[in-house]
Amino acid sequence: MALYAIGDLHLCLGAPKPMDIFGGAWVGYMDKLKEGLSVIGPEDTTVLLGDLSWALDLPNARADFAWMNEIPGRKIILKGNHDYWWSTAAKFDKFCKEQGFENFFLLNNNCFFYENFAICGTRGWFFEEERSGRHDEKVFKRELLRLEASLKAAGEHSKLVFLHYPPRYRGYECREILDLLQKYGVRRCFYGHLHGGSHALAMEGLWNGMEFRLTAADYLGFKPFKVVP
Repeated sequence: MALYAIGDLHLCLGAPKPMDIFGGAWVGYMDKLKEGLSVIGPEDTTVLLGDLSWALDLPNARADFAWMNEIPGRKIILKGNHDYWWSTAAKFDKFCKEQGFENFFLLNNNCFFYENFAICGTRGWFFEEERSGRHDEKVFKRELLRLEASLKAAGEHSKLVFLHYPPRYRGYECREILDLLQKYGVRRCFYGHLHGGSHALAMEGLWNGMEFRLTAADYLGFKPFKVVP
């Protein structure tokens, strides 16, 4: 039994936006993902850190979720900036039930548990007051509330946090999110979103007692990162 993490699958069966057009590591990426994810077993849990499907709504995302449904075990998913199919939890649960998709769970204002760990998180957001407008501020504050709700739901469990946006990278820190992680004693944080040349911006390893890891699919060579054990 293991806990895995991988983000940014960017599946394109429901929308004609294959990542192969970017060349390099993305060429044949869906076959690479299929092979890389084959290490996951039915007793495992996998956190999928957003940007999962290019589809614009749930009906068009059906083929991509059918593809993800082949990943064994429990699949906990959070929203990315390109997950336009994302709807309410009730609509998503209804969609999964109608399609016969099992073991999908949304990480949104809540948390899940794996052994003695609490799986917490939200999408996150890039926000710099001098460059952002009211809409960005509203979205950012909502993401902070969602993250804190998730952390509170974890109680006294050891907290693992999963975000789509990195809370820190070279040249930028989201102080409000980092403060929340420290407030609730988070020791490990995983994120996605950075691709290609942006991998050089990733800041991994220990910082103020917290470990940070980039888990975007192309960064991982399209193989899931084993979080626990």
